[in-house]
Amino acid sequence: MKAFDALVLGLGALGSAVLLQLARRGIRVLGVDRLAPPHTQGSSHGETRITRCAIGEGEHFTPLALRSHVLWREIESETGAKLLTTRGVLVLSSPARTSFTHVENFFANTVAAARKYHIAHEILDAEAIRRRYGQFRIRDDEIGYFEPGGGFLRPEACLAAQLELARHHGAEIHVNERVLSFAPRRADVVVTTDKDTYVAGQLVVAAGPWLPELLDASLARHFRIYRQALFWFADLAGLFGAGRFPVFIWELSGRRQSIYGFPDIDGNGVKIATEQFDLATTAAAPGSEVGASEPAAMHAAYVAPFLPQLSATCTRASTCLYTVTADFGFVVDRHPESGRVIIASCCSGHGFKHSPALGEAVAEIIANGRSSIDLRPFEFARLSVY
Repeated sequence: MKAFDALVLGLGALGSAVLLQLARRGIRVLGVDRLAPPHTQGSSHGETRITRCAIGEGEHFTPLALRSHVLWREIESETGAKLLTTRGVLVLSSPARTSFTHVENFFANTVAAARKYHIAHEILDAEAIRRRYGQFRIRDDEIGYFEPGGGFLRPEACLAAQLELARHHGAEIHVNERVLSFAPRRADVVVTTDKDTYVAGQLVVAAGPWLPELLDASLARHFRIYRQALFWFADLAGLFGAGRFPVFIWELSGRRQSIYGFPDIDGNGVKIATEQFDLATTAAAPGSEVGASEPAAMHAAYVAPFLPQLSATCTRASTCLYTVTADFGFVVDRHPESGRVIIASCCSGHGFKHSPALGEAVAEIIANGRSSIDLRPFEFARLSVY
């Protein structure tokens, strides 16, 4: 059996980051993925992902976001890839909102985190929003938080750049290889795939939506998988280009779901999506294609009433999978039955922007026994109340 200091199972957002950070430290590491990332069957695709520094899901996330921006810029410098664009993010909400983004008080939490960490921002009333961004049909009671240092990431390019750098630093990468099982022992972990068997001093399980399949029921129950649909609508009036329209998150009034979106960045259309947490699925379940009626339904319910100048012509549609915990937080913790196995899931629909810093933290744990960022909020123990 071929031996490594560490093995990373899953090479999506977090797995690719862990692999790179371990390889940088001279650790003999193998990365294994059942597909060939970047691909379209998990959570790390769709051309764009929002990044923001003041994190409404909880202020303990903000240090991760700030550190991740530094790491994205380092990776850009080393590879020449264009990964992070900071043109600003607008968060919209109101006291009358009927939807929320991941947690209650998301808007207030965002403002509090910005003030605590001295993140540049503006608070806009309805009239200010209308003057600056007339594309939104804003209610009089709605307010906005604008963060100029926020923006978007290109997920496929981010994964490709990290994997390229990991190889450069000596990582071994196996794609299209499915892990069947792992068995911790006193001195190592044995990992069996459909092609070979390996021994590693430590194992990082970063399998995204496939994670529940690899865990015992007592742990797997903490992770639920939800299919999300993404839509791109044509900007026929030329009002939604990157210089005229922001990346946004909108806690709507009169709807159960919030929406988020991006300007027309590459001429492919304006990306708009909701997040649904009603119908759970699995990574192996069919249904990855967007149904013929879904774009029209999305436009009628969530686009036309709020962005009335945006065309109903859908230029593209796609899906992705969210791995979600009960409190919408992450799990980065040692396996309860073996300190040689780390479960790593930057999940719940807001993890991509944090993945470089989490990858660095996991690599620090493996290399040094502790991380420079406090990971206690991401331990399994907090989920025992659910």
